[in-house]
Amino acid sequence: MNFSHYFLQYPEHIQTQVQQLITSGKIEHYFKNKYPHAHQLQSEKSLYEYTNKLKQRYLKNAPNLNSVRYKKQSDLVKNALGTHTFKSHQHGGKLKAKHEIAIAEQLKNAPEALLKVLVVHELAHFKEKDHNKAFYQLCCHMEPEYHQLELDLRLFLVLQQLQLSFY
Repeated sequence: MNFSHYFLQYPEHIQTQVQQLITSGKIEHYFKNKYPHAHQLQSEKSLYEYTNKLKQRYLKNAPNLNSVRYKKQSDLVKNALGTHTFKSHQHGGKLKAKHEIAIAEQLKNAPEALLKVLVVHELAHFKEKDHNKAFYQLCCHMEPEYHQLELDLRLFLVLQQLQLSFY
């Protein structure tokens, strides 16, 4: 299997290290040592509470969060791991807005740190719509290890595609 599509935006030396980790069969060992446990946020209620706490801590002035849910994704390559949707509609002469976050169901068995990096990513879209410098600065403000965790999240996807079970 070729997993290079997950790592195309990384420098060549990182891509080489990742490829060596995969082909040597050490990816599972790396992951088990670094992330020995999956998170415990199995219900959508607990996922919402977790996400809302992060929002309240880092984005107090951002609009309210209406829902956070797990969503089944059939193809993680074509579909995003998480989405942030903003809907506005007229209600009684007023403009109402709803902010919703959907997290790929495949992350129900992920380590908490990897779930957090995706939640942080989607919350950052409350303030920054585009993936620009300000967006990534906000992500790093909410999670200082953002870039490493994003790389590890991609490694987690490789493990899932290899159908390696570790939790």
